[in-house]
Amino acid sequence: MNRIFASINSVFILFLVSISFFACNDKKRDNTETTSDSTTVIESSKEVNVYSHRHYESDKNLFKQFEEQTGIKVNVVKASADELINKLEMEGQNSPADVLITVDAGRLYRAKSKDLLQPIESETLFTNIPSHLRDADNQWFGITKRARVIVYDKEKVKPEDFATYESLAAPKAKGNLLIRSSNNVYNQSLLASIIANSDEETAKKWAAGVVENMARTPKGGDRDQIKGIAAGEGTLAVTNTYYLAQMLNDTDEENVKAAQKVAIIFPNQDGRGTHINVSGAAVTKHAPNKENAIKLIEFLTSKEAQEVYVKEEMEYPVRTDVEMAQTLQEWGTFKEDKLNLSKLGENQEKAVIIFDEVKWK
Repeated sequence: MNRIFASINSVFILFLVSISFFACNDKKRDNTETTSDSTTVIESSKEVNVYSHRHYESDKNLFKQFEEQTGIKVNVVKASADELINKLEMEGQNSPADVLITVDAGRLYRAKSKDLLQPIESETLFTNIPSHLRDADNQWFGITKRARVIVYDKEKVKPEDFATYESLAAPKAKGNLLIRSSNNVYNQSLLASIIANSDEETAKKWAAGVVENMARTPKGGDRDQIKGIAAGEGTLAVTNTYYLAQMLNDTDEENVKAAQKVAIIFPNQDGRGTHINVSGAAVTKHAPNKENAIKLIEFLTSKEAQEVYVKEEMEYPVRTDVEMAQTLQEWGTFKEDKLNLSKLGENQEKAVIIFDEVKWK
């Protein structure tokens, strides 16, 4: 019954978002936008409509910078990735969306597989973004990068004992590992990367070993795993880098204290490298403002935009010419897995099946 109410609630939210968005578009058909102090004329061709899963203030500020530089108005609808993908499906060729922005390559792959995106040609994007961080058919492009790493209790763990993802499934980790649920897309992509780099049987053995080593039933987000170490619930955890970096630089003293109790390991430095993922952007299949959509994505991969992502959100840039935030500099450089991220989407369904088989809740 709870799932039914949750589903109804999700549809209702999308309905309200759609009403708001189309109301906004009705105003633009009149070529006017009313503000608190004036009425500004906006040409209908000078806009771009964004469906975004990202929820950061930095994104809002970047959209404002883009508007100031180009004169192109950015209209944003925010919702979860699944809601936005479902919305694009329902709207079909009548969708007003030009750009889809979401986190995790698996979700971008899902949108592509549902024929909701279109390929674009942009030398700027080809130059700014390494090939493994973008779709092979140019249907989506990474705009920020994050690594999924191991963190550990500095007082209780020897880091050399847990230098690989594989070590998390070893007996020495038993009863000490904190990790979020199998429903989490970051874990699904991590397991998908293991499938892609080895095979399904190896991945299944690893997942089963992780389940055996869990300190408690999975719950909460990445920050909660870090807080769990600080609270003594376990000594090892898996998290995305930016969560730890944000906690270390938080205004909340308790978050800072919790984050300071752990240290970071970039796994598999002597092998394939540390698993990475992206938040990414794509031009939707029926984008009414395709050229403006391309301009916006190009802007988000510009050096100035990448610096904002690094300094304000502690995400890694997709470009190689951007200075790192102080915390990221302190962690040093690391070898990253150069697996093309499309493989995460290709293997995500297999990962979900394996999670069910090993009873990873």
